[in-house]
Amino acid sequence: MHTHYLQHVPFEGLGSIATWLETAGHRLSHTRFYETAALPDPASIDLLVVMGGPMSINDEAEFPWLAAEKRFIRAVIEAGKPVLGICLGAQLIAGAMGAAVYRNPLKEIGWWAVQAENTSGDVFPFPPTATVFHWHGETFDLPPGAVRLARSEACANQAFQLGERVIGLQFHLETTPASAQAIVSHCGDELVPATWIQSETDILAADAAQFSAINGLMGAILAYLLRPAAT
Repeated sequence: MHTHYLQHVPFEGLGSIATWLETAGHRLSHTRFYETAALPDPASIDLLVVMGGPMSINDEAEFPWLAAEKRFIRAVIEAGKPVLGICLGAQLIAGAMGAAVYRNPLKEIGWWAVQAENTSGDVFPFPPTATVFHWHGETFDLPPGAVRLARSEACANQAFQLGERVIGLQFHLETTPASAQAIVSHCGDELVPATWIQSETDILAADAAQFSAINGLMGAILAYLLRPAAT
């Protein structure tokens, strides 16, 4: 299978997703917008993963490729391909499918719990509560037809599913010790004491079990998105 991923900054890569996909035998390709804005034919890919980044999806004047990226994401979704969006990636899915993206009243950075919503039907079964890694200051409305999967005290729309094969996550389940260190190193100026902002020390104190738990949940979501079609 062929997975294509969209990367916006060098320090927010696939993390644990790469290991999971490679183990599953996927061929990986990428568009790194800080190098090139070239995008593949949507028909050529089996899974699209849209990564995070510090910019807003509304920053098209500064990053003109955002407009083409949103059109591409919509085309992949409309082609019926599985799509996973993480943080900025979830916001891009929401925006591409007609929802507003805007500043959240509170920044949410660090290890904070999310709670699953009561859902029914064919949607990913989030655990009732999970402590996950956050780094975001914006949020979004749910796109038309989407189902909210999880919320937190600081941000209502933490995860959503659109149709059978599209999931957006406001948080980072792919985070590894190395990628946590990378985002702290590049974005540490945002660690201003506030209700939902942890210190660098607290963020980097996460133990192996915390990373294993979120990476396991990430793997379960990938398996769900790539599950065989119902017959």
